[in-house]
Amino acid sequence: MPCGGFACSKNALAALNVLYILVSFILIGVAAYGRIMAIVTSIAIIGGIIACGVFLFLVALIGLVGAVKHHQVLLFFYMIILFLVFLLQFAISCACLALDNNARTQLLVSGWKSSSDKTKEEAQLQFDCCGLFSRNETDPQLGHPSCEGTKCCQKNMTNNCGACETCSEKILPVMGTALRFSGGIGLFFSFTELLGVWLAVRYRNQKDPRANPSAFLY
Repeated sequence: MPCGGFACSKNALAALNVLYILVSFILIGVAAYGRIMAIVTSIAIIGGIIACGVFLFLVALIGLVGAVKHHQVLLFFYMIILFLVFLLQFAISCACLALDNNARTQLLVSGWKSSSDKTKEEAQLQFDCCGLFSRNETDPQLGHPSCEGTKCCQKNMTNNCGACETCSEKILPVMGTALRFSGGIGLFFSFTELLGVWLAVRYRNQKDPRANPSAFLY
């Protein structure tokens, strides 16, 4: 049967949803690994990644069952949900790619202010820095816990960790790279979701050649 027929649409839609299921397992596995190995200690971040993985798994499961059974109701809800996810992911990906240095700085300041001292201390140790913009912040919300555990501070204990770079100098370049990478990956996968919507619409409106020719899609 030529590609574009009933069997081809069915197999393509099923394969796409199997791919989504694998991606969802990867998301859940990465989050669990990061928590177990203490790479990421924030419960909110871990919970968010796992929630995204579970949501993607459920959507893909709906699509897979709908593709295998040619189930009209499941395929309809799958199309609607996947299209909404596409719109959301496309908008967020474009926003990530469009953020300039000032916007990234504001985002960093907002995150720093809302972080606990433990999170700030972990950031300072991870990036070997001290303070967000200065080692002697006057704004209490931009203040930081002790920097004495960082390598740069241990090298220059007599000068109030004066040899340390500020965390904004270390984090902003990494943050920019991460946002561009995330935005690019998100943009790529958003078009696979649009492909899934198109396949679901096409497959949903095709007749099963093995069924009664006079019956249209039970």
